[in-house]
Amino acid sequence: MRKRPDQMEKGAAAKNQNSRLCCLASLSAFFWFLLLYFHFVVLSGDDTNANSSRKNSYNNHVDLDHSTLSTTPVSVGYEPPPIHQVQASPRKIGLPDPDVRRSDADTDTPRAEKIFPFMRAMRASENKSDPCGGRYIYVHDLPSRFNEDMLKECKSLSLWTNMCKFTTNAGLGPPLENAEGVFSNTGWYATNQFAVDVIFGNRMKQYECLTNDSSIAAAVFVPFYAGFDIARYLWGYNISMRDAASLDLVHWLMKRPEWSTMNGRDHFLVAGRITWDFRRLSEEESDWGNKLLFLPAAKNMSMLVVESSPWNANDFGIPYPTYFHPAKDADVFMWQDRMRQLDRKWLFSFAGAPRPGNPKSIRGQLIDQCRRSNVCKLLECDFGESKCHSPSSIMQMFQSSLFCLQPQGDSYTRRSAFDSMLAGCIPVFFHPGSAYTQYTWHLPKNYTKYSVFIPEDDIRKRNISIEERLSQIPPEQVKIMREEVISLIPRLVYADPRSKLETLKDAFDVAVQAVIDKVTNLRKDIIEGRTDDNFIEENSWKYALLPEGEHEVGPHEWDPFFSKPKDGSGDSNDSSAEVAKNSWKNERRNQS
Repeated sequence: MRKRPDQMEKGAAAKNQNSRLCCLASLSAFFWFLLLYFHFVVLSGDDTNANSSRKNSYNNHVDLDHSTLSTTPVSVGYEPPPIHQVQASPRKIGLPDPDVRRSDADTDTPRAEKIFPFMRAMRASENKSDPCGGRYIYVHDLPSRFNEDMLKECKSLSLWTNMCKFTTNAGLGPPLENAEGVFSNTGWYATNQFAVDVIFGNRMKQYECLTNDSSIAAAVFVPFYAGFDIARYLWGYNISMRDAASLDLVHWLMKRPEWSTMNGRDHFLVAGRITWDFRRLSEEESDWGNKLLFLPAAKNMSMLVVESSPWNANDFGIPYPTYFHPAKDADVFMWQDRMRQLDRKWLFSFAGAPRPGNPKSIRGQLIDQCRRSNVCKLLECDFGESKCHSPSSIMQMFQSSLFCLQPQGDSYTRRSAFDSMLAGCIPVFFHPGSAYTQYTWHLPKNYTKYSVFIPEDDIRKRNISIEERLSQIPPEQVKIMREEVISLIPRLVYADPRSKLETLKDAFDVAVQAVIDKVTNLRKDIIEGRTDDNFIEENSWKYALLPEGEHEVGPHEWDPFFSKPKDGSGDSNDSSAEVAKNSWKNERRNQS
C-alpha cells in the first residue's frame, strides 16, 4: 500500500528534526569534553610541571668554582617596587605587611577568597604526598661578586688572619691532627669561628628540597657572604666602602620578581659575625661597621648571625661553628657515647683572659676564684699563651670538667660555649644574652635542663663562691643535665657540607626549618588578616621566649639585663660599637 503525499512529507520532517537534535547533542558533548580536558589535563599539568622542578643550579654538589653564576640581575621591563619602611615582625609572630602585593584588586572580595602571590607555596605545604611540600627553598643566583669572588681574594678577608686556609674544605678549614687522641678519627677541622657564611652556603647546596620555581618556595635564601664582606673593610676604610656591597645587594634583590611576592619578608641570609658589625647608627666615619641591618629592605629580611640584638626583630642567633663536622650519623653517635663515658676530674673550668679595660667584666673574679680552688682547671688566654688557642688543649680541658664557666666575651656570646657543650660539659652562664635569648631555635627554653645560671651581680657585688654553688647540685642531677647537653650535640654542630647526615638534624637543618616556620606563620597571618598592634620591637628578646601561641609580653625577670640603651634608640648603643671593636682587637692579639 502506497503512502499518501501528505504522509510522506510528515515522515521527512520528522527525520530532519531527529538529525538536528543528534547534531546539537554531539556538539554539546564535544564542548563539555573540551572543557573537562582543559580543566583536568592542561591546568593540572601546569602544577605538576612546576612541582617537578625541585632543584636549581645551586645544588647537587659543593662546587667551589662558581664562574657560571649569572650576572644578569633583572628581567627586561621589570620595574622594582619602592623601598617601604615597614614594621618588622616579632620573632615568633607573623604580622601582615601592608605592602605585600595581592593578585588583582581584591579589596572587595570576601576574606576567604583573597588571592596572594604565595598561595601556590601554601598549597604545596598541604601536599602530604610530596616529601618536600612546605620545605622548598629557592636560592637566588647572585652574581659572584657577592660570594665566590671574596673567596678568591681570601687574603683580604681579615687584617690579621690569612683566611685562605680556613676557606678550604668547603669552609671547614684544614683537618686537625689527633696526636693526643682528644678527637675522634674523622670529622675534625681547624674551623674559624667566623666561617659560618661559607659553611652554611655550602650546606644549602646539599639541601634536599631546592627548587627553581620560587612560587612554591617556603622561603628564599640569599647566598651573600655578609660577614666576609664587612671583615674586609672594618679597619681603614670609609663608610662608603663599608656600605657598598650591602647597598648593591639590596638594589639587585629589589629588581627581582621574587622580591615583590612579600617585599623580601620571605628572604633570609647568613652572616658569621655578631650583629653589631652591621648596625652602624650614624654616617660618621669614626662609627663602627656598616648599616646593612638598618636598611629598610634588610629590615624585611631575616639575617642569621652568631649573635643577635635583643632589641631588634630582623636578626636571629645561630651557633658558632665548632671543630667537629660529622659526615654521617654514626660519627655523632660514637662521639656522644664517648662523652658519656669520660672520667671528669674537675668540678669546673675556665678558658679565657681578663678584661681589665672593662669595669663591668667579671672575668677577673672568675679567674681569681678558679686559681684559689682545688677543683677548678684554668686555661689562661692572655699574653699569647699558645695552649689557649690549641683546639686540642681546649677540648681536653672541657672533656675533663663537669661544668664550664661561660661569662660574656667581648660581646654577649662566645664560641667557647659550643665547644664546651660539644665536650659534654655543662655550661655555666652569667648573662641571659649569652645563650638563653640568643639561640632559641637550637636550645631548650627551659635552660635549667642543660645549664646553670648565676647572675653577674652575684659575682660582681656579692662575690658568691662558684665552687660552693656547683657543689650543691646533687650528682644524679648533674648526670641528667650532662645527658641533656650530650643529646643537644647534633643540633649544635654543622655537618660536613660535602656529605649528608642520614637522620639527624644539624644546626643548619634546625635553622632552615625555623625560618620556614616563621615565613609560613607570617603568610597564615596575612591570609587571615591577623595583626598585633601591640608589638614593641625593643622587646624582641621577650617574644622569642614566649610559649607557642602567645603573643603578649610583660615584665620579665631579665629586664635589668636588657634595659633600654641610654641613647634611646632601641637599636644599639655606643657600648655595642665598642664591644665589636674589642672583639676585633682580641682577634688581632690572638693571632700575634
